[in-house]
Amino acid sequence: MEATTKPRTSSFSRNLSSAHSSQTPGLKHGPNGTTFISSGIPDLDKILCGGFPLGSLVLVMEDAEAPHHMLLLRNFMSQGLVHNQPLLYASPSRDPRGFLGTLPSPGTSKDNKSRDSSAEQEKGLRIAWQYKKYFGESQENVNAIDGKYEFCNDFDLRKPFDRHFFSGKHVECVSLLDSSSLSTTLDRCATFLSQVPRNDGNISSAGRIAIQSLCAPQCDHSNMEWEMLSFLRSLKSMLRSSNAVAVVTFSPSLLLPSFSKRWQHMADTLLSVKAIPDEDKELANLLTGYQDMVGLLNIHKVAQINTQVPRILEATTFSIKLQKRRFLVLECLNQAPVDGSTGSSYGSTGSCSGSSKAGSLDF
Repeated sequence: MEATTKPRTSSFSRNLSSAHSSQTPGLKHGPNGTTFISSGIPDLDKILCGGFPLGSLVLVMEDAEAPHHMLLLRNFMSQGLVHNQPLLYASPSRDPRGFLGTLPSPGTSKDNKSRDSSAEQEKGLRIAWQYKKYFGESQENVNAIDGKYEFCNDFDLRKPFDRHFFSGKHVECVSLLDSSSLSTTLDRCATFLSQVPRNDGNISSAGRIAIQSLCAPQCDHSNMEWEMLSFLRSLKSMLRSSNAVAVVTFSPSLLLPSFSKRWQHMADTLLSVKAIPDEDKELANLLTGYQDMVGLLNIHKVAQINTQVPRILEATTFSIKLQKRRFLVLECLNQAPVDGSTGSSYGSTGSCSGSSKAGSLDF
């Protein structure tokens, strides 16, 4: 009786069958079993080392003088609609569904295309030529899937989504003014999250929750600090057992300082936005490209899911710019040289490890 011969495999070969089965549009697998969804801003995804982890709570601190937080919220919601992901939107307005008409439509930026193509070339160079045979045609198919379903799109802020695009989409809208307490909103969130439970198998879909101005003064619950804190705690607990991400914006100036600190502590990812005055001569002399800035984005905390190792960013403050007055981009702040020389600058986006500058150290 002849012994059956098994095909010889190498330690460098990949289990491509599992990679195909878990390939879902709008999802990216990271380290330690973490799965990311896009924030809707390509630069922010790179800064956060992948995007927003599933099961995390993202808080955005608003600026009382400018609605820059709406830029982040709109892109986050639009990205979910592009990937056909369930969306729950809550706002302190009588007609929250009317807000959907202001969401930006996916567009194309030639600069971002060239930047992505150069990144792909650099990625290809990292793979040693003698290992390419272990990938074969299956690797090309994986790249084709990635090209068909982009993880993050560039959104044209001047071109809104067409109304007919929302037909057939799983989009729920809730008004925070319909109830005197947050119990109704919490029940809607629980029902929504029950549709995207976290299982041990492959993730078939991921949900998005977007809550605008949770502590708005026109809401009856705006003076119920403990109830709002309890709402965030319950929402975070439900997110941990679901395949969803919640982005909540709030104004710290409307809360007591002690409660504002508690809110910030509850966040997995904590961001803040701030407007830039139209004419600030001190900032104009201090920063390069000041005329192109519309605001500042500060990253106070980055989510740590399934790990205790903190992520150290090269920079935590970024300028918000509108490329071609259409596409939202983030750039590191560069200080203008005092002596009039050219000076060196950081890259357009921050990275997760290592420094972009290399210098000699004398001991």
